[in-house]
Amino acid sequence: MSLAIAFALGALVCGGLVFAVTRPASTEQAADSLRAQSALRDREQIEALTELARATRDRLAPVLDGLERALPADPRAGGAAPAAADVARWRKAAAAAVEDFADPPSGETATNVARSSLASAVRQISTAVDTYAASQALTGSARKTVMLLAGRQRADAIFTWSVGATALDAVNVGAGHGHQHVFLPASPGSEALTADPEPEGSQRP
Repeated sequence: MSLAIAFALGALVCGGLVFAVTRPASTEQAADSLRAQSALRDREQIEALTELARATRDRLAPVLDGLERALPADPRAGGAAPAAADVARWRKAAAAAVEDFADPPSGETATNVARSSLASAVRQISTAVDTYAASQALTGSARKTVMLLAGRQRADAIFTWSVGATALDAVNVGAGHGHQHVFLPASPGSEALTADPEPEGSQRP
């Protein structure tokens, strides 16, 4: 009888050890759950950020076009001075875009980089518009100097946006959304990054 009891106890102990070794630890299960939740949240954030980037691009493209006409790349060329009402609309559109990127959610590092780059570009565009508006109250060489500064700010903003757009494209591919090319139009000879040749929505890296 004692031999049978000892055998049963041994079986229970061995079985318990095997179960303890092979079952996922509770901390591992919790970590897997957190990773899954984080990945889902990041996918949702990427989708929302892409929609915001498209809407912002469409809102600011006319502003940048107007600035380009008013601020020719060649400082010796005369720009097409916009009406005061146009400048007021540019400032309103840029301020609204800045507000859209305020209070961002915290996401995965790559998504945060894309969002931060786009937000920085939007603020630079707003600054360029404000600088141009300030130049209109000046005359002579001071006006030309401030207008040239506004042109540089515009170019820097487009470059910064292109960095964010490239990062946004990469995270979309990583999240399974495929290539999403949300770039601002760049002037000829600009150093801004451009979209890769992959078709929109393609999952090819």
